[in-house]
Amino acid sequence: MTWLITGGAGFIGAHVVRAMREAGEEVVVYDDLSTGDRSRIPADVPFVQGSTLDAARLRQTLTEYSVHGVVHLAAKKQVAESVERPLYYYRENVHGLQTLLEAVADSDVRAFLFSSSAAVYGMPDVPLVTEDTPCAPINPYGETKLAGEWMVRAAGKAHGITTASLRYFNVAGAATPQLADTGVFNLVPMVFEKLSQGASPVVFGDDYDTGDGTCVRDFIHVDDIASAHLAAARALLDREPGADLTVNIGRGEGVSVREMIELIGEVTGYAAEAAPVSAPRRPGDPARVVASAARIHAELGWAARHDAREMVASAWEGWCLRHPAARRTNVAEAPA
Repeated sequence: MTWLITGGAGFIGAHVVRAMREAGEEVVVYDDLSTGDRSRIPADVPFVQGSTLDAARLRQTLTEYSVHGVVHLAAKKQVAESVERPLYYYRENVHGLQTLLEAVADSDVRAFLFSSSAAVYGMPDVPLVTEDTPCAPINPYGETKLAGEWMVRAAGKAHGITTASLRYFNVAGAATPQLADTGVFNLVPMVFEKLSQGASPVVFGDDYDTGDGTCVRDFIHVDDIASAHLAAARALLDREPGADLTVNIGRGEGVSVREMIELIGEVTGYAAEAAPVSAPRRPGDPARVVASAARIHAELGWAARHDAREMVASAWEGWCLRHPAARRTNVAEAPA
């Protein structure tokens, strides 16, 4: 069986490609390279450059490679940008998904796995976020992901396609340095950048109702994200046509922003410089967002394997590959 992986040249997508290939699955990558990197994809993996808005190219790809399953990761994903450009996000994330599903419905595809996000929950006021926690996204990015879940579920039921939506939390780490995240939009690379520049990391809000006053998040290793996609993709093949599954991908453990910054200082050798400075809260930042991973364990037998130290150490290796001057010698790092 051949799987089409949209967005497979991206940070998360390349890890999914790696995991599925190592498990013996046949894959084809479809990516417009607007943010993806072709070098992340092995030379022997078929690659098609194209947009999910290009119906003709999608249909041609599904037919040419006899695709029977789709893992859809291609999307725009920057929250702040989504607020500034909501119509762009709805076009790329919602209309692009609609175009892909229309092509899928007219093909032999029988399994569709959708990459969703914890952003669908908005600002949940609960100790652990379960899949039954009400969805109330607070930005256009989260709205497009929730609308995507609805569309995937409805199309699956109407066309006999088995579907799943994976809601993952704060992604970090790298399976190999070459696959590390090259963007500086999430906490870990943002702290790396500050330390490499000789500047102090910034904490946005230190007066939340948490143990140390900073936000608490569920950080999940990208390698665990990839293994969850593999588990879900294989599970879809054993389910009834039209069946749908929605699960969180997280560790079920919270780490505060201050704790993560301290850990980054230890792992990188910048402990003395890692004391953060405080800035005002950012609008829309909930105090605590930690996943319940009970359902994915019950449904798929999946559990995260990597801890926060492994995430930081593996991400740091990737950062130093691109910024070798940042590395300090004689630093004890946890194995990635």
